[in-house]
Amino acid sequence: MRLPGPPQRLALLAAALLSACAAGGLPGSDRGPRSASGLPLTGAFGSYLAGRFASSETDTRAAADSLLAALRADPGQPELLTRAFVATLLDGRSEAMRLARRLPENAAANLLLAGADVQAGRWERAEQRLRTLGRSGPVQVLQPALLAWVQYGRGQPDQALATLRPLVEGNRLRALNALHAALIADVASRPREAERLARMAVADQPQPPWRLAVLAAGILHRAGRTAEANRLLDQIVDSGEDAALAAAEPARRGLFATRGVASPADGMAEAYTALAGALRGQGSNDFALILAQLALRLRPGFAPALVLTADALGDQGHEEQALAVLDGIAADDPLAPVVGLRRATLLDKLDRTEEAVELLRRLAQAWPTMPQPAARLGDLLRRRNRFAEAAAAYDQALARSTQEAGQGGGQGTTRDWPLFYARGIARERSGDWARGEADLLQALSLAPEQPYVLNYLGYTWAEQGKNLDRAKAMLLRATELRPQDGNIADSLGWVLFRLGDMPGAVTWLEKSVELEPRSSVINDHLGDAYWASGRQREARFQWRRALTLDPEPGEMPKIEAKLRDGLPGYPASTAQR
Repeated sequence: MRLPGPPQRLALLAAALLSACAAGGLPGSDRGPRSASGLPLTGAFGSYLAGRFASSETDTRAAADSLLAALRADPGQPELLTRAFVATLLDGRSEAMRLARRLPENAAANLLLAGADVQAGRWERAEQRLRTLGRSGPVQVLQPALLAWVQYGRGQPDQALATLRPLVEGNRLRALNALHAALIADVASRPREAERLARMAVADQPQPPWRLAVLAAGILHRAGRTAEANRLLDQIVDSGEDAALAAAEPARRGLFATRGVASPADGMAEAYTALAGALRGQGSNDFALILAQLALRLRPGFAPALVLTADALGDQGHEEQALAVLDGIAADDPLAPVVGLRRATLLDKLDRTEEAVELLRRLAQAWPTMPQPAARLGDLLRRRNRFAEAAAAYDQALARSTQEAGQGGGQGTTRDWPLFYARGIARERSGDWARGEADLLQALSLAPEQPYVLNYLGYTWAEQGKNLDRAKAMLLRATELRPQDGNIADSLGWVLFRLGDMPGAVTWLEKSVELEPRSSVINDHLGDAYWASGRQREARFQWRRALTLDPEPGEMPKIEAKLRDGLPGYPASTAQR
């Protein structure tokens, strides 16, 4: 079956940041009357439940309102206090600061208070708060950089750099600490030291993340190493990722025009955002949102933190909230074109597809040499089954990508295989198989070990009854690369069916059904293999099951005909009826 698209440790550390449930059970759980089911009957209970539900739905406004109401009704309940603090922090409310002062053991509360001390210039108090946090939880990762920024703010750049030096020289978090040491040296007007440290920050990263590359490039530019700075940003452009729009001209001029980090508050916001990004990458969206809010308290309007917040909200199905967050990013921010791509995705999820299409077309016009807006437009149109329009969008994206790479013949480079693959699908689905096959073969030549290309092309050949031996070899390799992918297992089973290897077909299709039990196509294929193997009763069971699994409209009559008449070309066996 073809498909159209292709450190736990930090997550555990993040659990200590919230400590949201460490203080006890439900409000009033240790006192007061109870219902027959054992639930406490306090005035806070209804608000507490409403707040818990709103928190689970990431409705920060409702969560903060309900939990504050519960706390007013039961002010001595520790868990209520902690949950109300987290809710008000996530909602950006001033009450978070007041509640934080009542939570001396809570790490997030102390980080919030330390940030307020930094903003007020209370350096000694800020350092004291950071040191009392200990070296457990996320603080183990962030504490040295946070302390160094406070020391710099107190007028001790030498001490700040000394705090980070041992970690820069031998720590496994070298990139993080070297970057912050470089930023401190940069704002302290020590360009040679900043330059050396910036190189160390990117030295072990073949493809540094956008923000790391941008900050390091800015330092190198100010140190007079403009060519080196441009090469670093060119790596981002050459990656073909969305961030390329924020590293190319004219965004690049804006990146070089001002310091990315100009104060201790800025530096601490960078540290929070970096860890938030790492946690979000591991699925810890809740913790990432808290860190992003800590960053935004220190640096309101900080675009990387806002984009991360919007991405986390979008992942949880809160597209409207995510769009509202993105509205807070200035139109002239270097990240603005990337924000435009994010907005288009969110609009499409909200079924505001024409708005998304128009936005992507404007972005493609505004960035005439960059392939990302046109590629994203192609993806959107393909998901909406507008295959001919999608193919035209991929035409534009490939023309730009191959031109940018200096490939005048349009053959592309390794990074272009997804575009050939996507255009091949769009062309095949719009009835242009000759050109679709050529695109898929080109994608395969650029990425010979890409299992999704092997699968799509091999399955399509199996459906057409052509190149079956080559398709079998390709699909065997794809199953080696993705042994737990039920759709690829189905493709291999189907090509074996076409080759007349019924025992092999049944083996692979049964495995495919185990991996993808709710696929109508796979259950239908297994029914065919059973019938051809003389197992009619089992075949009819699979076909009936396929009908219950939302088959494509055009497939329903075919399955119903097989239930009535059997599989064409394979006479019914007398062994099973």
